[in-house]
Amino acid sequence: MAALDQKSPNVLLQSLCCRITGKSEAEVAHQFQYAVRVVGSNYAPTIERDEFLVSEKIKKELLKQRREGDVALFSELHRKLQTQGVLKHRWSVLYLLLSLCEDPRKPSRVGSYGALFAQALPRDAHSTPFYCTRPGSLPLSYPERSGPGGSQISTSMGTSGISSLGVYSLNGRTPTPQPLLAGHPPQTAGQQLGSRLAWALPNTSALAPTSRAPLGPPPLSTRAPRPRHDGDLTAEVGEAALVRDILYVFQGIDGKFIKMSNTDNCYKIDSKVVLCKSLRDTSSRLAELGWLHNKIRKYTDSRSLDRAFGLVGQSFCASLHQELKEYYRLLAVLHSQVEDDLGVESSLTLRRLLVWTYDPKVRLKILAALVDFCQGRKGGELASAVHAYGKTGDPQMRALVQHILSLVSHPILNFLYRWIYDGELEDTYHEFFVASDPTVKTDRLWHDKYSLRKSMIPTFITMDQARKVLLIGKSINFLHQVCHDRTSPGKITPASKSTDSPKDAAELLSDLEGAFQGKIDAAYFETSKYLLNVLNQNYLLLEHLQAMRRYLLLGQGDFIRHLMDLLKPELARPATTLYQHNLTGILETAVRATNAQYDNAEILKRLDVRLLEVSPGDTGWDVFSLDYHVEGPIATVFTRECMSHYLRVFNFLWRAKRMEYILTDIWKGQMCNAKLLKSMPELSGVLHQCHILANEMVHFIHQMQYYITFEVLECCWDELWNKVEKAQDLDHIIAAHEGFLDSVISRCLLDTNSRSLLNQLRAIFDQIIEFQSAQDSLYRSALEELTLRLQYEERKKQRDSEGEWGVTAEQEAEENRRIQEFQETIPKMRSQLRILTHFYQGIVQQFLVLIMTSPDESLRFLSFRLDFNEHYRARDPRLRASLGTTRGRRPPNI
Repeated sequence: MAALDQKSPNVLLQSLCCRITGKSEAEVAHQFQYAVRVVGSNYAPTIERDEFLVSEKIKKELLKQRREGDVALFSELHRKLQTQGVLKHRWSVLYLLLSLCEDPRKPSRVGSYGALFAQALPRDAHSTPFYCTRPGSLPLSYPERSGPGGSQISTSMGTSGISSLGVYSLNGRTPTPQPLLAGHPPQTAGQQLGSRLAWALPNTSALAPTSRAPLGPPPLSTRAPRPRHDGDLTAEVGEAALVRDILYVFQGIDGKFIKMSNTDNCYKIDSKVVLCKSLRDTSSRLAELGWLHNKIRKYTDSRSLDRAFGLVGQSFCASLHQELKEYYRLLAVLHSQVEDDLGVESSLTLRRLLVWTYDPKVRLKILAALVDFCQGRKGGELASAVHAYGKTGDPQMRALVQHILSLVSHPILNFLYRWIYDGELEDTYHEFFVASDPTVKTDRLWHDKYSLRKSMIPTFITMDQARKVLLIGKSINFLHQVCHDRTSPGKITPASKSTDSPKDAAELLSDLEGAFQGKIDAAYFETSKYLLNVLNQNYLLLEHLQAMRRYLLLGQGDFIRHLMDLLKPELARPATTLYQHNLTGILETAVRATNAQYDNAEILKRLDVRLLEVSPGDTGWDVFSLDYHVEGPIATVFTRECMSHYLRVFNFLWRAKRMEYILTDIWKGQMCNAKLLKSMPELSGVLHQCHILANEMVHFIHQMQYYITFEVLECCWDELWNKVEKAQDLDHIIAAHEGFLDSVISRCLLDTNSRSLLNQLRAIFDQIIEFQSAQDSLYRSALEELTLRLQYEERKKQRDSEGEWGVTAEQEAEENRRIQEFQETIPKMRSQLRILTHFYQGIVQQFLVLIMTSPDESLRFLSFRLDFNEHYRARDPRLRASLGTTRGRRPPNI
């Protein structure tokens, strides 16, 4: 031992080479150089701690001993052991059992290793790289042997992307093919332990003779025949050479005989190669695996460097890389088998390769089809494509796609949780289904800044869920930026556990209608409830809504009536002579004199006067309008479009209210002057005609006011208020409010479809104003005449009391001439009233015809009330036909 200790490591290594090969020092020079390079490399012998692999080796050991019943018993016991969780280190126990079951009488393999070591040395071992001879390929030329301890040395995989060895099966662990196990004993510990498919590969020791020369290379008689020489394509190619070529093709690398044909886009065997048809067909079938690998690898290589592909796309590429990694593990096992068979008859044939690669081929076909289906997609659209591809009845395919979907959807779910819990949107590559427009100003944040990208909504997220997700984040940003609420999102909605890993994403995706829906609903209800509370309590949203009804829709009756009384002198003047500050003062007076004074000061200070654009001939009645100023968060509900609708409705209602006000003045004038003008019997016919026309107008305006006030405004307001009380988010309130205004605009004849009706109604209003002027002129003339007659009679009485003649002949003649002139104007007044009546009734008839053909049922039934005694029906045959079509219909409950 002392002598050995004094020797250098090189001398000891050279002696070891001589011992293994059985040659002299001069003959082992090449092997010694090779051994020095191996010892100087970085790898170290390892034992992979794979419980599944050890259990499979135990089963094969039992099968080798013809103990099939014990195999089934061991499988059942191992399954129960896995479910119990009693042992933490099951691998150690199984490895101990495997070591104990090995036969101590098993012959040593030192001779076998020596023969292989002698044959495995390349001719140019001193100059050829150790790892591989082809860039990017698996090391198929040089074996990496284990030491006497039996542990396989880990192999470097070059640039193929293989990091380790492991399982490659379509759906979990691939079951053991019993016919194959029966004829092949298990591998020894000196073989590659990297993949769970290694158990199914046959061992060279089972096929090689049990008795070999202890040292040195095998005799020439035992070596496999070499039917061809390198570069000779005319000689028949052996199956072992095809196997090695196929292993290159599996990695997408052209072999010596099998190369990629760019024209046909497939791998083909060189036509000059002499090969039987069966081997050629089998090789072509196996080469498809390389084509599928190239297709997937080309997609991942092109997309992995594309930053615009986004996080979802990179996750998709990562899932494909993960699948290719499992595929490379299988190739490592196959390579290990070929290296083990070096120098002896190969146990890995093309037909066996067909068996071992069946499941991987199916798996790669699915991946290649998925790659084709996902071309040109990114973000949520890519996730939708993967999800749609998983809708199949094949459980293996579904499991694979579900695994890929869990990886692909992980970034989307992270986007989603950050949006609904923090209101943050960092979507650089526009992958998320919520879009943001940074150019939108704060006042339009709710309406325009955030929207849904419908193409990016994953199919596993419903449209209702997507809408809620949009509303949650939008509500958080609205609170911070518009309402200036500094409450942290965590206090509004407590954040639940997010998808920290693809496994969490997979668990969440498996329960979309349960846990996922529950998280979205909880965040949606809490955030929306908090936002509505802030708007109602801090910004008086509902009180502002009621103020619109009272002032702009004329719901505050005492205020509107008093305002009209105060404004009458001002609005009767030409529009160009009006001043807004004067009208504002009158408005404040009306507020202080009515119940409006008890309203909130925040509401009253927003009430103002607006003067519309003046046209030639307009009076103050035509340009006056009330206004209501809105800003801040409530402007989100009362937008500019909504306020323009309120302005249109107010002008219509104000004009209708003015007609009612005018007819009230007409009636008051008739009642006050009826007794005064009894002394003028020549006016009885004209006054009777005025009474009849005024009553027709009063009936028409009263029915229209009833329709507008009760059937339109009150019914629409009641519907709006019910919806607002039940609203779960701000969008519901906005939609209800806009629906209310649209309904009011439509039913008040202010939309484009009712323009002809509105024109007729305005013409009727014009006739009422003209009638007021005619009656005022009539009463003015009649009262002047009455005053002159009374003065004449008073002078007569006065002169009689003085004892003089009442009047002279000349005075009496002048009085009679004046009376005659007045009486001559009466037919003109009667004619004017007759023409006015004719025009008015004609317009009303046309209006009735139009509302009878209206699609609005309420308008059609309004015609019954307007023509309750069928006066107009008797005058116009069109009304008889229209009314006949609706006879028998039951009017709505009012």
